[in-house]
Amino acid sequence: MPFVSGIELARALHEEAVRPLLESAYPQLRYAAARIGAGSEVLGFDTARSADHDWGPRLQLFLTPEDARRHGRAITELLAERLPRRIRGWSTHYRRTGDPLNPVSHLEPAHGPVVDHRVTVHDLPGWLTTHLDPRAARWTDTAPTPTDWLALPQQRLAEFTGGAVFHDDLGLLTATRARLAHYPDQVRRYLLASQWQRIAQEEAFVGRCAEVDDDLGAAVVTARLVRDLMRLAFLMHRCYAPYSKWLGSAFARLDTDPALAPALRAALAAPDHASRERHLCEAYESAARTHNSLGLTEPLDPTRRSYHSRPYQVLHADRFAQALRRTVTDPELRDLPLIGAVDQWADNTDLLGRPDIVHAAVDTLTGR
Repeated sequence: MPFVSGIELARALHEEAVRPLLESAYPQLRYAAARIGAGSEVLGFDTARSADHDWGPRLQLFLTPEDARRHGRAITELLAERLPRRIRGWSTHYRRTGDPLNPVSHLEPAHGPVVDHRVTVHDLPGWLTTHLDPRAARWTDTAPTPTDWLALPQQRLAEFTGGAVFHDDLGLLTATRARLAHYPDQVRRYLLASQWQRIAQEEAFVGRCAEVDDDLGAAVVTARLVRDLMRLAFLMHRCYAPYSKWLGSAFARLDTDPALAPALRAALAAPDHASRERHLCEAYESAARTHNSLGLTEPLDPTRRSYHSRPYQVLHADRFAQALRRTVTDPELRDLPLIGAVDQWADNTDLLGRPDIVHAAVDTLTGR
């Protein structure tokens, strides 16, 4: 069967099946239909490989809280009884396997009267609370506070603001996605300063590893710096960085300085310290030029230099961190240490999936 993107399948599911059923059974119902949340298709990276688990025709319906309570179960049952068994050749029937690596698989079209579909019914504040953040219900009316933003992993933000909305005559989903589409200016400046600070902490380590003939250690530090420079580029380009599986794919879509990606690849592939240092410095200088083009601080010298009295070539990225820090005037952010948002100081998947723990840590770090 030819592969069809998950977003295209979701759109077809809504237009060809769900929407006609809702218009017939609930002609006055106002709702939003979307494919957002977890899933490679939401970020636009699904391929034929994705179809082996937890993938297929599916979408979310968002009703007002009152309509979700009143009609949610009935709509779910209506769709189970009357959805077509296939959309664009793909089964709309799912089963749970009990396999944590393959939790949901397709079945052949159901022979009985019921389709175990994945069209889920929600109210938006409830979905936000469950899937994005326990404090998120209020974000349908007002933006997160600066410290709220610090507890939000970029992957979660990408999942909510990515994907597609197929119908929204309530307007609330569209407005909330727009509200969370980018970091506010002051939050972004603080996160940029924190990301430059991460680079400043390790840029001299590559040379020090080389001095003691630790080529493996130098390669590991180089890889860490490459990742930090990539994540810096997402902040500069006002895009959310996805988690590691899709970081390189998403980075390739950014309109970065032409010198950056080749320098990063060359640094990772470098066979010796001299070439590794040269390519890293090319990447630093590329990022520094981009920083200057943003006009967030006074222009800074973007060229490499020695690390104090040691013979290592670095950017001294702390210059950029401190210049940005001086522009952070928001009272919730200006006195914080340059540690940034949660996924700038933690990358454990199980931790980032526990908003309660993340909030406790962020509240402690910010003195709340």
